[in-house]
Amino acid sequence: MKFGIIRERKNPPDRRVVLSPEACEVLLKKFPKASIAVERSPIRVFLEDAYEKARCSITDDVSDCDVLLGVKEVPMEALIPNKKYFFFSHTIKKQPYNRGLLQTILEKNIELYDHEVITKENGQRLVAFGRYAGIVGAYNGFRTVGLKYRAFDLPKAESLPNQKGLISELNHIKSKLPQNLKILLTGKGRVGNGAKEMLDAMELKKVTVNEYLHHTFEEPVYCQIDVLEYNKRKDGQHLGRTDFYQHPEAYESNFMRFAKVTDFYIAGHFFGDGAPYLFTREDAKNEKFKIKVVADVSCDIDGPVACTIKPSTIADPIYGYDPETESETDFMDEKAIAVMAVDNLPCELPADASEGFGEMFVKYVIPAFFNNDKNGVLERARMTQNGKLTERYAYLQDFVDGKE
Repeated sequence: MKFGIIRERKNPPDRRVVLSPEACEVLLKKFPKASIAVERSPIRVFLEDAYEKARCSITDDVSDCDVLLGVKEVPMEALIPNKKYFFFSHTIKKQPYNRGLLQTILEKNIELYDHEVITKENGQRLVAFGRYAGIVGAYNGFRTVGLKYRAFDLPKAESLPNQKGLISELNHIKSKLPQNLKILLTGKGRVGNGAKEMLDAMELKKVTVNEYLHHTFEEPVYCQIDVLEYNKRKDGQHLGRTDFYQHPEAYESNFMRFAKVTDFYIAGHFFGDGAPYLFTREDAKNEKFKIKVVADVSCDIDGPVACTIKPSTIADPIYGYDPETESETDFMDEKAIAVMAVDNLPCELPADASEGFGEMFVKYVIPAFFNNDKNGVLERARMTQNGKLTERYAYLQDFVDGKE
């Protein structure tokens, strides 16, 4: 079985990779019948020498590989017919901008496996960059706080080598944070806990929901909350998380009680279909709405976080939202909520993110090629086969046909 690590060709450039040199070394040691070819790339975060030392071959042509591994969408013209590909296709939600990509994949008889649907039987994802989105998102949020409050100026995350570098910078500015700063973090999955790592690395005090809502402090504090703390059943019953996920329409937001006492909000939650918005544009106009900085790691546009009206970019990561006009403005304006909504945050920490992703990929995905996919990992992630959508993804046929 020959795996190929392909060159990332999408713009803006992405320096990440599915398998780091270290992951390649582990893979080849664990599966002696495997081999790995690495397509030359001028942008990849790891040098080709490191891959050669890991016993990979460096090449300009990966057409003899059985399985091709990428991160971002492969441009249609670069797709090699009749191959197995892994990458984030951004098609499973019928994203219109990638309709042509899915059509081309089918036309070229490509067997597509999407990283986003590499899951356990219960639907839990096995490989993801979410932790690194949370790590960088929290850092970028503090950078936004420093600029908004004119308190300090952190370097951009992309200019620092790794997570340790981010933590070091944050610890240098901790004493410059507003002393009564209240930080709210939503989400307890990969993203939320990635952000929590950074808050804990700064040794910020974590407080309970009751303390956060009702007490004042003379030091920066944070509170991490989950779905049943910022949502409540309309009928007043308390039926647990499973009920929320099964019947989101029976719930309404209970977020405003937090918005009234929060200065800096980190959105690291997962937002499911039918769930209530955390806060609306009308909520943001409320005179008691206190939030001045939002780091929206989840980045759902015109969705549950009303001030996130567009994604921002690594080059230009912060914009302002004027609650009164419901429009973009200078984030330094006194009335503006400063919004950091970069939608590709792990790209700012390419080495760490690639190492973490590769470790998971070797642990959960690669074995399926050598054990006859006994756990169904490949079967669940396979979107196309023999020029057709697989049964699991047949719901995309109207999308492919241009009827949706």
